[in-house]
Amino acid sequence: MKDAQATLAALVEIAREASGIVEAVYAEPFEVDYKGPKDPVTEADRRANTLICERLEGRFPGVPVVAEESAPEAFAGFHKAERVFFVDPLDGTREFVKRNGEFAVMIGLLDGERASIGVIHAPTEDTSFGGIVGEGAWRFSADGSRTPVGVSEQEVLRQARVVASRSHRSDMMERALAVLGAGEIITLGSAGLKGVAVARGDAEAYVAPGYAGKRWDACAADALVSAAGGRFTDAYGKPIDYRGERLANDQGVVATNGRLHDAFLGRLAAARQEQGL
Repeated sequence: MKDAQATLAALVEIAREASGIVEAVYAEPFEVDYKGPKDPVTEADRRANTLICERLEGRFPGVPVVAEESAPEAFAGFHKAERVFFVDPLDGTREFVKRNGEFAVMIGLLDGERASIGVIHAPTEDTSFGGIVGEGAWRFSADGSRTPVGVSEQEVLRQARVVASRSHRSDMMERALAVLGAGEIITLGSAGLKGVAVARGDAEAYVAPGYAGKRWDACAADALVSAAGGRFTDAYGKPIDYRGERLANDQGVVATNGRLHDAFLGRLAAARQEQGL
């Protein structure tokens, strides 16, 4: 992709700047509002959303920005654009409210039909993870240095580590985890951080069999996991349709090291038949 490295560097810079806003709010008492049942939003979400959108519009004029805290009319018609940014300014707001540190800033770029570049910044670690599909994935330290990251080489399902949601656990999720046959289940907040765990080889899979947030919860992680050598699909093995009318990931998400992807999809398919998942 033309200028992909420059684009990645810009997204890392923007995510880090937004993280400064998130950290400033996190350091002080803050109010929590609710967009819906169990759907909190804070000043950190809103302020980081505004900053990221302004920076992206300044750096990449004409490219639509589909961001969680933006009004839908702000990105109307994005389906027809060749390139689209998907932004979650504070992924893991529930964890942010709980003050357990498991939240992230996420910016993903869709190029054509594919998530191509993704950046996920962990504010409490002051570390970014970014990837370019076809070129690689890296960990970016606070001093600007970067080191390559990659998925694990584990090929044995019963030895696999699976990261699952800490706050969004449903009966469907519990039944699915029970039939996966993995060696270890690790609970973790933030879809982005779960993607990071797979991309850096700390886990073999991130599995969410039912509703898995919105497209802005998927795009950056999709690009990062894919760039690190893994696979990212819905729970039926299909690519995420970022250009569909619905923004919901209502067909689930499965991100793996690639080697175990088909095995996890097979277990989920069998579970759907046997248990009605």
